[in-house]
Amino acid sequence: MELKKNPKADLRKNSGTYFVIGLAVVMFLVWRGLEWKTYEKTNEYDVSMNVEDMLDEEVPMTEQIKTPPPPPPPAAPEIIEIVEDEVEVEETVIESTETSQEEEIIEVEDVEVEEIEEDIDVPFAVIEDVPIFPGCESEKGKGAKAMRDCFQEKMQKHIAKNFRYPEIAQEMGVQGRVNVMFVIQKDGSIGGVRMRGPDKNLEKEAARIIGKLPKMTPGKQRGRAVRVPFSIPITFRLQ
Repeated sequence: MELKKNPKADLRKNSGTYFVIGLAVVMFLVWRGLEWKTYEKTNEYDVSMNVEDMLDEEVPMTEQIKTPPPPPPPAAPEIIEIVEDEVEVEETVIESTETSQEEEIIEVEDVEVEEIEEDIDVPFAVIEDVPIFPGCESEKGKGAKAMRDCFQEKMQKHIAKNFRYPEIAQEMGVQGRVNVMFVIQKDGSIGGVRMRGPDKNLEKEAARIIGKLPKMTPGKQRGRAVRVPFSIPITFRLQ
C-alpha cells in the first residue's frame, strides 16, 4: 500500500520565504545590538546658594570709646589790680670792642720766614744745570747737551782707567754686566751707591771703581743745588 502526501502539508513549499524573514529578523537584531549605547548616571548637585543662611551670620559688637570732653577754660579774674613798677633796674652798659683811631698802634716787628730746604732728587736727563765732572768746565757755555755728553765721556774714561778684572772671577769664568746706581749729592760728593750684577766679586769691583770718582760740581734746579741720581752699566767680559 503506497502512502500519499497531502500537498497542503508540504513544509518545503514556503521554506524560502521563511528563510528570508528569519534572516531579516536576525540582521535587525544584530544591527540593534551594535547601535545600542549606555550612559553613566550623573549625580546632580544643588549649586544654589542660600542667601538667608549668609545673612544669619553674627556681627561682632563694637564698643564705642567715649572720650572725655576737654576741661573748661579758666575763668577771667573779676578785678585787675594795676601795680606800679617802683623797682629801679640798673642798665647794663656794653662797651664797644672796636679800637678807635686815637688809641696807640702797636708796631709788629718783621717776621722772618725760614726757608726749609727739601732734598729733591732730579734725574740726570732732565736737570737744568748738569753736574760738572772735573775737566768739563770748558763745556759749560755750550748748553746742557754738551755738558751731558762730556759727563758721559769722562765717566767712561774713569771706568776704563780704574778697571781691574777680579782674579777669582776670571778663575771661575764669571762674566756679565753690573748695573751701578749712585747719587751726586748737593755738595758734589758721591753717595747712595747700589749695584746689581751676576756675581758679588763683580759687584765689589764696580763699587770700588765708583768709589774713586772725584768730587764734582753739584747739579742745580732753578738755581738751587739738588741731588742727582745717575746710573751706568759696567761690563765684565773675558777675552
